[in-house]
Amino acid sequence: MDKELRQLQQLFNSGNVRVAKCGIGKVNAALGAQRMINEFRPDVIISSGCAGGHGEGVQVQDVVVSAELSYHDVYCGFAAGSTVYGQVQGMPARFQADPYLLSKAQQMRNEILEMRNADGEAHSSFLIHTGLIVTGDWFVDTKEKAREIVGHFPEAKAIDMESAAIAHTCLLNKVRFISFRVISDLPLEDTDASQYHNFWDTVADRSFQVTKTFVESL
Repeated sequence: MDKELRQLQQLFNSGNVRVAKCGIGKVNAALGAQRMINEFRPDVIISSGCAGGHGEGVQVQDVVVSAELSYHDVYCGFAAGSTVYGQVQGMPARFQADPYLLSKAQQMRNEILEMRNADGEAHSSFLIHTGLIVTGDWFVDTKEKAREIVGHFPEAKAIDMESAAIAHTCLLNKVRFISFRVISDLPLEDTDASQYHNFWDTVADRSFQVTKTFVESL
């Protein structure tokens, strides 16, 4: 989205990093990733944006890093053979983040955890989680829809509309990929996406610093 793009452009202005807006949804995300690959031949593609959060310990402002990714709205059925829910026929059941990029993200996570003192007081206002991100063409603004999605993927830590499609595109092009998703709301605890709207009104201006720190560590 434009408001995400503006923040990322402020953080990245060096010649070896390109920032682009793909637009909302799986098709826009895939086309945007392919355009970046065709024009710039990047070493790495990083998806950075917001997502709904899920799971123990995941809170608004936390960051979820993709260890693996899947679609939550894909079902090829028994006719496609041995596919599972969320899997496109001929593709992996889950897309895996690049191991090196994931290890760098986990190192950042450990450093933040180490900043917490003995009595548990947080020296940082957020945590980094690594885990499953699920993607689909649905803005999750009801608890019912969130329950449906996590019923298929109970271990999911974030729900978004782009990451798996970009991972899919990067796999086909043999480009390393990872996704950083700032948690803007917790759909199972929210009503009418009020947390999401409050996120943009109050805390979003700090949301993408983790992505910048990660890139600088590479």
